[in-house]
Amino acid sequence: MKTIQIKAEQFFELLRLKDTPMWEIFAQMIDGEEKEIVFLDNEDKVLFNYVLPSNKEKLEEDRKEFSKQFSEKLANFN
Repeated sequence: MKTIQIKAEQFFELLRLKDTPMWEIFAQMIDGEEKEIVFLDNEDKVLFNYVLPSNKEKLEEDRKEFSKQFSEKLANFN
């Protein structure tokens, strides 16, 4: 499995500037091989990682699960 390291702050700033969803970028990276995406802070410490699936169907499942979990976490803050 290939590992891709991404500086989180710059990545999310670029997404914001281009008004592009993270999942759209992930979809463009799919090539039939799973990849581990490692998000790093500015000091190269691992913040979190995500295993990019080998197909868009699994990516869509991941997106839905992420959205569900994110919504639940937001509801717990209120």
